[in-house]
Amino acid sequence: MKSRLIHSAVAFVLAGGVGTRLYGLTKDRAKPAVPFGGKYRVIDFTLSNCVNSGIRKIFVLPQYKSHSLIRHTRDAWSILNPELGEFVSHLSPQMRVGEDWYRGTADAVFQNVYHLEQVDCEHVIILSGDHIYKMDYGHFIRHHQKKKADLTISAIEVDIAEASRFGAIEVDGDGRVCGFEEKPENPRPIPGKPDRAFISMGVYIFNRDVLIKALNDDARRDTSHDFGRDIVPYMYPDRRVYVYRFGAGKNKDAAYWRDIGTIDAYWRANMDLASVNPVFNLYDKTWPIRTYEGQYPPAKTVFADEEKGRAGKALDSIICSGVIISGGKVIKSVLSPGVRINSYAEVCESILFHDVVVGMRARVKKAIIDKGVRVPDGMRIGYDLDKDRKRFYVSDDGVVVIPKGEVL
Repeated sequence: MKSRLIHSAVAFVLAGGVGTRLYGLTKDRAKPAVPFGGKYRVIDFTLSNCVNSGIRKIFVLPQYKSHSLIRHTRDAWSILNPELGEFVSHLSPQMRVGEDWYRGTADAVFQNVYHLEQVDCEHVIILSGDHIYKMDYGHFIRHHQKKKADLTISAIEVDIAEASRFGAIEVDGDGRVCGFEEKPENPRPIPGKPDRAFISMGVYIFNRDVLIKALNDDARRDTSHDFGRDIVPYMYPDRRVYVYRFGAGKNKDAAYWRDIGTIDAYWRANMDLASVNPVFNLYDKTWPIRTYEGQYPPAKTVFADEEKGRAGKALDSIICSGVIISGGKVIKSVLSPGVRINSYAEVCESILFHDVVVGMRARVKKAIIDKGVRVPDGMRIGYDLDKDRKRFYVSDDGVVVIPKGEVL
């Protein structure tokens, strides 16, 4: 079945997100290019879903500060064979149909209809490059085909009180969409479940010809040119639009979906990965998450003088290649490749990006430190939030963010 899906579907990965609520981490990169889980980038999870599902025709649509994203996907995802019709290709704004940048999610695909028309496919999958989840799009496509749908929306079932924060979907008893509203005051419940509602993941399957017509019609109207706000409400009254219930698998991370759009959500998702029994399983050999890591040496810890407190150790943490814990202590943290923790230093509940150096006797707690920052000897971060706020961004939950290039 997967081999057939390779030829029947093309994916458009929307990767132009500004990520304003992650500012600090998105100062120099797009949200999909933000590191996550130590060695990965956020977009790796969506692209891994595609390849693991047998979908190997993938367009990535960047826009905002795209260099880091383009470089990463070039290095990490040049694994497909163009001789077999496989590709991961970037489609930056080219002003092919006008003089505008991408004005919305639907407009981003509309501006690239030319490329869509050149690809041999039956279905088009629209994906976001800034969510963390696992999903076999093959099941998604088969559900779409079974329903003879024009559009299928992947949806999550949530408590109805939560649905007002998302795009809420109203369905009939057969799962056909009969209403859709962004952030409604009174979300409609699922039939037979008065306390539950469907919310959209922003993951869609269209029949190709249907999508092209909908995009052309939307381009002629005065809209925000967004799939959720404009395309879905335009289609469901007259077209066959259905929901696909996400999270039906047996694994405990089958229903895991995170929009890590805030610093606190991002920090919590990383801390879950470093926990003893994380919800999201990075070690599932049947569903590998691919990335580019670089040629780092193995991680190591050195010095074991417990009496003098100089012992290189890591507890309940993710430690990537090239990390050296040289007489310091790491607790409940995520360390990206090339990080160095020096003697008597302590790092707790923190996320350290590539090549961060923590000096001797420094202490870091509940912080996110971006690439290449050096924490001087003896400095304390996360212990006096009033002092930290004078120089750094501190989130509502007390996470200190030190951006790339900061000199401490």
